Amino acid sequence: MNNWFCYLELTTDDLDGAEEFYGKLFNWKMSDMPGAQVPYRMIDTGQEPAGGMMKLPVPELPVAWTMYVEVEDVEASAAQVTELGGKVLMGKQAVPEHGWFAIVQDPRGAVFGLWQNK
Repeated sequence: MNNWFCYLELTTDDLDGAEEFYGKLFNWKMSDMPGAQVPYRMIDTGQEPAGGMMKLPVPELPVAWTMYVEVEDVEASAAQVTELGGKVLMGKQAVPEHGWFAIVQDPRGAVFGLWQNK
């Protein structure tokens, strides 16, 4: 496994506004993710990595882009983040039919996601 940046995700307080802004700015195409438990827009940039956007899961979070790194085992990688002085901000979560993710922070405060394909 190459541990590449495999996915980008925007969490925002204005999903429709973000879709309009990025769609016009970069000519990105958006589509609703079928079966999503919350409104989620898939981003088609015409190339990899893929991306998506959603409303902030909790209001305290800042509007931000999160980069996800592909790993073989999201739980083991999250544990290693802690061992190396980082923090696990959100433990392993399932994305039905796709895989699992966790949100972590490095020792200097940079936040990123871990992604494990199903």
